[in-house]
This record gives sequence, C-alpha cells and structure tokens, in this order.
Amino acid sequence: MSQRSAGPELLRLIELMARLPGFGPRSARRAVLFLLKRKDQILLPLADALREAGEKIARCEICGNFDTIQPCAVCQADGRDDGVICVVEDVPDLWALERGGAFRGRYHVLGGVLSAIDGIGPDDLHIGPLVGRVEAGGIREVILALNATVDGQTTAHYVADMLEGTGVEVTRLAHGVPVGGELDHLDDGTLAAALRSRRDVKR
Repeated sequence: MSQRSAGPELLRLIELMARLPGFGPRSARRAVLFLLKRKDQILLPLADALREAGEKIARCEICGNFDTIQPCAVCQADGRDDGVICVVEDVPDLWALERGGAFRGRYHVLGGVLSAIDGIGPDDLHIGPLVGRVEAGGIREVILALNATVDGQTTAHYVADMLEGTGVEVTRLAHGVPVGGELDHLDDGTLAAALRSRRDVKR
C-alpha cells in the first residue's frame, strides 16, 4: 500500500497491526480492512476495550500475571498451597495451567527465557524476585514449568542453580511435554499428567 492510496492514520494502524504475533503486512491489511468494514460492531468497541485495558491492567507485583487488581486474583485466592511456586515462562503458560485446574499453588512469571541469540540474560528475567520469594521463607517446592525447548531447559537449570542452597525442592515437569512444545498449545490432560509426574530438576 503506497502513501498515495492511504492516509497516515490508516498506514499507522496497518503498521501497528503488523507488529502483532502471527501478522505480516498483508494479513495486517486484511485485518484492518475487516475492522473498518465493521466499524460500529468491532472497531470502535475494540478501541475502547484496548484503551481501558491499557489504563487498568498491569502486571501483578507478586507473580507477574496480568490483572486489574494488585495483587492479582490468583495471588489473592484462598485455598491455594502457599508452599509451592510454579515458575512459568510467560502469562499464557500460567493461564494454560489455570485452565486445566490441576495446580493449586502459587505462580511466578519469569517474563521469558535465557537466549544468547536474542541477547536475553538473567538480568532481563524476573529471577531475582523469585529467589527473594523463596528466601523469605514458607516455600517448600518450586516447580519449573518451562517450555521443553533448548532455551527453556537452559533457563530451568540456571534457576535451579540459583535456588541451590535455599533448602527448597526444585522439580520440573515430566518429559511428557513434547520437546519443542509450548504449554499454551497442550491439552489439559497432558498438562495435568506432566504436573503429577514432575521430578527433581537435577536428574
């Protein structure tokens, strides 16, 4: 699409849409056209919802989940096991585990995984706050529920090393999670089985 065929507002909308995961310039143009054709039904309500989300939704100060309250609803929920923390790569993984209902402890979102190629080091992740939560006491187990990728497993071993000496048991999901798989793409039964079959991360 050239500058002459569209105004700056439309071009900016397409450019922003193309930054979303799974979108490229062509799919972004199609999506924008779809929204414009349904301005009252979708575009304007979506714009209002995005504005409200930007104003009200933030990361939980404890676990890193997204919510409109602090701490988030999961951290405030009664009846959960405060002695077990499940460490996940990002929020969609937390949502996937919650959707399955197999885990009733607490969470910690790292915000990514270690990646030399992408220049992501330990200081770019929320590893320090995790260690702080463990050192504060009351935690008996940390489950490393990271994706079964090379970077995910590298991160798991790094976190396990950081927690060594704290006295907590560090476990990981069973290898029923396929290599290269991502938690958000797994069915609820596979997630539940993987949680039940977790083992020591050093083995």
